[in-house]
Amino acid sequence: MVLALLLASTAVGAVPAPGGIGPVDAAMVLTMAAYGAPLSLATATVIGYRVLTVWIPLLPGALVLSALVHREVL
Repeated sequence: MVLALLLASTAVGAVPAPGGIGPVDAAMVLTMAAYGAPLSLATATVIGYRVLTVWIPLLPGALVLSALVHREVL
């Protein structure tokens, strides 16, 4: 997984996308598949990785932002 992420993160410079979502995901799946992982397992691993590192952290951030806006701090 670490090797796949290192190799795939070079795709961020080639294709500008917010957070590398899209090109990095595809490159990670292809890298893991090239090293012998089944395509379905590689895809599930990348989806799980993105959920844990991108989508779950958005929840507390959205709650804090909502509280700050409600208290008129922002």
